[in-house]
Amino acid sequence: MKISARNVLPGKITAIKKGATTAHVSIDVNGLTVTASITNEAVDELGLTVGGAASAVIKASDVLVAIA
Repeated sequence: MKISARNVLPGKITAIKKGATTAHVSIDVNGLTVTASITNEAVDELGLTVGGAASAVIKASDVLVAIA
């Protein structure tokens, strides 16, 4: 796979919750959970299953830094 995004976080799918049209896919990335909202059709086309490997790909024009 070739992609221009530089933030690719490999992990394992821990949950898939389908709604009417949109699914929430949770991926465990080194103990942190990243959740993506994608179409139900995309879940089916990609063959996503709980326990399967997947990567969260993050493409953003801004990244903010905060401190407590």
